[in-house]
Amino acid sequence: MESRKILILYGSETGCAQDTAERIGRQSRRRHFKTRVIAMDEYERAQLVEEQLVIFVCSTTGQGDEPTNMKRFWKFLLRKNLPPNILSQMEYTVFGLGDSSYQKFNYPAKKLYKRLSQLGAVSIHSRGDGDDQHYLGMDGGLDPWLDELWPKIMAKYPLPPGMQIIPADSTPPPSFHLEFVKDTFSNDVSKTNEPDLHHEGEFDVIVQKNERITAEDHFQDVRHIELKIQHDNNERFYAPGDVAVIRPKNLRNEVDAFLEYMNWSDLADEQIIVRPTSEDRRVPSHWPHLMTFRELFVSCLDIFSVPRRSFFEMLAFFTEDENQTEKLREFSSPEGQDDMYAYCQRPRRTVAEVLFDFQSAKIKLDYILDLFPMMQPRSFSIASDPKTHPGEIHLCIAILQGGDTIPSVHITRGTMQLPKDPNVPLIMIGPGTGIAPMRSFLEDRIYHNATENTLFVGCRYEHKDYYYREEWEGYVNKHRLELHTAFSRDQDSKIYVQDLVRQQAPALWRLIDEKKAKVLLSGSSNKMPEQVAFAFKELFMEQGGLDAEQAELYFSRLEKSGQFQQECWA
Repeated sequence: MESRKILILYGSETGCAQDTAERIGRQSRRRHFKTRVIAMDEYERAQLVEEQLVIFVCSTTGQGDEPTNMKRFWKFLLRKNLPPNILSQMEYTVFGLGDSSYQKFNYPAKKLYKRLSQLGAVSIHSRGDGDDQHYLGMDGGLDPWLDELWPKIMAKYPLPPGMQIIPADSTPPPSFHLEFVKDTFSNDVSKTNEPDLHHEGEFDVIVQKNERITAEDHFQDVRHIELKIQHDNNERFYAPGDVAVIRPKNLRNEVDAFLEYMNWSDLADEQIIVRPTSEDRRVPSHWPHLMTFRELFVSCLDIFSVPRRSFFEMLAFFTEDENQTEKLREFSSPEGQDDMYAYCQRPRRTVAEVLFDFQSAKIKLDYILDLFPMMQPRSFSIASDPKTHPGEIHLCIAILQGGDTIPSVHITRGTMQLPKDPNVPLIMIGPGTGIAPMRSFLEDRIYHNATENTLFVGCRYEHKDYYYREEWEGYVNKHRLELHTAFSRDQDSKIYVQDLVRQQAPALWRLIDEKKAKVLLSGSSNKMPEQVAFAFKELFMEQGGLDAEQAELYFSRLEKSGQFQQECWA
């Protein structure tokens, strides 16, 4: 049994790769492996030379970048002084999560797989690719990959005599224990219940403006938010194109309603400490050591998110109605993914709403952290330029309450950057809230007296969701901006930003090919980026006289050189 160990290391930006790693961990424990599931940057890298079997899971962020909690680990692997055989004792495999609509699809996983081989590690199974574009999402690649992986691992590390794989319908032990604390003045509590300190690069902000920028009768409530940075040196905390990373909270009244439905209201004000039940489990460092049961659901658990497949897998252990248990297990099976998508993903049904449908579920308190997803940071493209709005961050997002303090905000570099020379023309395409980073870029360009700025705006209705209209028109009147608008629902035939690209084909070709204009695209990653890219390829064929293959190569060169950049999200 001593040799039957599996280490699962993950790099995750939004929690999807972590969820995948935890799922693999549960399958590993059912096969009686001593299993550890750890974020790459939290793992003690010096121990890597002692590991025998490691499964790596990593997502992709930005333009093929590694996630934040993988960066230090990856930097360590790139050290030039590492001997080429330093990991020769290790067998490994890698599963990547990404979106094939991006040129650098699963780039971190591909680089990691290759680098581990260069350091002498031996692959036990080929690299797997999860693709957000697959009709089953990431599971479309993960399920068959795991079906091939486990037989290889079990052949190399068979079960000891007399042992069997634990059935999938057997409830696993809890990962954490909720300790209810009666004496808040005990030594254990008083020593550790200290104020939450900021991590490096984090700062607080105050919401000083919260303005609805969609019409009152429009179905979407989109807000222009202005945040005041609470820091002595706050003028240059970010650059145009950067991203503000914020830890959200659930609304207290909604949490109270949820606790009442779960019959947990009497626990709401009880003080608790979350304690891991094994050495491979860790409480997130930003969580308070001592908190109320209510605060766990306000700040730490994402009960109003759309659940992943693992939620249904775990919930099935706690339903007392056999029909509901059977339905949940169907949702968590490879064969039931179409039904799960139709029930949950398509209507965006939340964790709380699912529990309302499966009322026979009686969840044990120690399993709360295994069942409910942890609250993940949200990333928002900044919609302001720090020189134009010193000490402020503007966002274009959903509702926040004016005057609220948002703690521990930090800034990450975005995937799009302005051309270094303001004389280089800039083409910006920002449908919907994709307009946010374009406002930041345009303010910087105006500040530096750049005049060759072209903006394509897309929304549903001119008079309902046309964000920042007055600003764009003001720039046009000052001859600082060429503006093109697509209001998709204001006429019988729908018009989108890709249609405007085709309409402006001659001018865009001259800007891109002759003047080397930079093109920036931001917005939803559903169909829009692919359709905009196709419109540009048609433009290259029509205006540049290229055939289809040449147009593809031309577009690819623009991406590789950074002349075309995009930042899109699901």
